[in-house]
Parts: sequence; structure tokens; C-alpha cells
Amino acid sequence: MKRDTKEQIVKEVAETINKSQGIYLTEFQGLSVAKMAELRREFRNVGVEYRVVKNTLIKKALKDLGMADKLAPGLTGTTALAFGFDDPIAPAKIIKKFSKNNDALKFKMAAIDGVVFGADSLPLLSEMLTKTENVGRAAGLINNIVSSVPMVVNAVMRNLVYALDQVAKQKQ
Repeated sequence: MKRDTKEQIVKEVAETINKSQGIYLTEFQGLSVAKMAELRREFRNVGVEYRVVKNTLIKKALKDLGMADKLAPGLTGTTALAFGFDDPIAPAKIIKKFSKNNDALKFKMAAIDGVVFGADSLPLLSEMLTKTENVGRAAGLINNIVSSVPMVVNAVMRNLVYALDQVAKQKQ
């Protein structure tokens, strides 16, 4: 691989890491092409990017971002990165579900909003609620609290929806 190609990959990986809320390192050695395609499809369906990159290039991207010390222990063997953009928990759910029937897929570690989780953390991560589920629970809680005053409920729910919509527009 030519030097300029490597530099371009490092730049792309660094940009993708910056945009993502959750980064998952997996080992995939032994997965057939068909199983790898199935895994990528499942990731794509929930808005997760799954990419195989050489460890040395990942290390350079992490070094450029000042995160080299956090994820370096997971950069051994074959490595694929799963990037969770809108939902940092979605990759964990897919990795856990997929690895039940495919022993070749192994979770190495993850970083979610700067917090690093080791290989033993997959069950904990996969059981966490997604952002959508948390918003739904919050809306339900607000609805239960103010349900005795119907006009207030409508106003609170309308304001909550408006605020969430504005946050979504700012993120775009």
C-alpha cells in the first residue's frame, strides 16, 4: 500500500472516530465471507459503520487524536472497528447477538464518549438502553407526573418534542 493511501486511511479513520459516540474493536478471524457480509448488513441496518483497518493505521489515527493510550491494548490480531454514530450502544447489541452463533467474532474493547470498556464489558453494554429508549422512558415519566392536569401534559410534551427536534437539527 502506498504512503499517500495509508495517510488517507488514517485521516478517514480519525474523522470517523471524531464523529462517532461509540467505537468498538472486534476480532473477526475465522468468519466466512458470507457471515462477514451478514454482520455488515446488520450493522448497516442500525446506522453503524463496520470497517476492517490495519492496526498500525488505527494506532496512527488514535495518536493523532490523543487517544492512543486508551485503545492500544485492543489492537492485536485482526481488528475491525464498529462506529456508533447516533446510538453508541447499538454496536454492542449486534456484537453480542451475532457472536452467540458465531464464535469467530470476538469483542475486544470499546470506547463510549471517552470511557473505555474492556472485553468483559460486552454483556453490560448490550443491556444498556438506547437513546431512543431513554427518551421514551423520560417522556413516559413526564407524562405520568403531570397526567393529573391534561393541559399541562400537552404543553410539556409539545415542548419536549420541540426541544428534541431542535437538538437533532443542531447535530445535523
